[in-house]
Amino acid sequence: MSGEEDRSMDQYRAILTTTDRQRISGEADVPNSKRYEAVSRVRQRIEQLEHDAELLKEHHPELYEELQESVCQNE
Repeated sequence: MSGEEDRSMDQYRAILTTTDRQRISGEADVPNSKRYEAVSRVRQRIEQLEHDAELLKEHHPELYEELQESVCQNE
């Protein structure tokens, strides 16, 4: 991925914000409590993603399929 593509991906959050990425990866020098908070926020987003996926599955199967392919491509 080029630097330009990398920057454009940071404009939009999928599940992790830039801060979440830094804290979870250990790149950010923060207390463990901040890492725990980031993990907790990500868990909440995953839960919301499950609801969103169900909505897409029912109302827009094409987008649901794209989501499924994107998330499951490495399995």
